[in-house]
Amino acid sequence: MTKSQIKSAAALLLCAATTLSAHAGTDNRAPEVPFQIAVEEGNKVHFHGYAIGFQVYTWNAGSWGSAVPDATLYDAEGNIVATHFGLFDGTHFVGPVWKSNSGSEVVGALPPASIMVNETAIPWLRLAAVKNLTHGPGIFADTTFIQRVNTVGGKAPLEPGTPGQIAAVPYTAEYYFYRKSND
Repeated sequence: MTKSQIKSAAALLLCAATTLSAHAGTDNRAPEVPFQIAVEEGNKVHFHGYAIGFQVYTWNAGSWGSAVPDATLYDAEGNIVATHFGLFDGTHFVGPVWKSNSGSEVVGALPPASIMVNETAIPWLRLAAVKNLTHGPGIFADTTFIQRVNTVGGKAPLEPGTPGQIAAVPYTAEYYFYRKSND
């Protein structure tokens, strides 16, 4: 990532942060979301983070393919807590992954439930955690669902590309991670 890209992404994050609700990283309240991406009752937020990075697209067969994340996840104090990237099984995209500094990982199941909230940004999502791919002790242990909300940027380019061309589009988002509740 170049300095210019980092500055652009940081500016997007700061703009997004000024319009976001004040949920701390340890706040167990779920965000207000459209019903299409609401999480089932019996699940409670256990971690809330802020992502800054890129949605990476590849031009294939006349269109930009599915986005693959390449981002860093921060807590409410600005500490880096995880990386966010795509999992592939050879040539196919399996789903998004979050890997914490403590080594825990969670993989989101595709296809997600999604809703377009802002036409200039990638959709808000709800993903179920892939149980057999979610492992390790730490912040992502026992995750059941992941929500991506308050997105800024990240949409595929409007201009066509050339075969194999890659476009890394800056984005920011908030992610909420849920576990089964014991209450």
